[in-house]
Amino acid sequence: MLHPPLLRALAATGHGSRVLLADANYAHATNVSPGAELIHLNLRRGLVTVDDVLAPLLTAVPVESVTAMLPDDGNPPECWRGYERLLGPELPLRPMERLEFYRTCREPEVALCVATGDDRLYANLLLTVGFLPAGDHPGPLG
Repeated sequence: MLHPPLLRALAATGHGSRVLLADANYAHATNVSPGAELIHLNLRRGLVTVDDVLAPLLTAVPVESVTAMLPDDGNPPECWRGYERLLGPELPLRPMERLEFYRTCREPEVALCVATGDDRLYANLLLTVGFLPAGDHPGPLG
């Protein structure tokens, strides 16, 4: 990942923080926690997509869970297939009704909103940052 503002914002998150990957229709000004950092990657309609952001983000931070906005008709949108491929079976999508999704995204745990140009309907994901497991790390002398 090479986007410095996004890397800085991700570095400020920690276990339990949430990251919203929002489509082009999402109300970034009103349906995000007031304290969340907003990164604009919505270059034009259809560019950049949520998938384009999700793939490198999964290599940059540990993700504990993924919540997806469920359409009002209750049917999973087509875009979920791509998310499921990227996430694998270890991170199943957790559907959440649209209005509850908005309420959740206004909570203070949402530290970051990435505005994409994804023009697919209901292409919004809310990621919960996990933790880095303890391990053997070399000391200051190697």
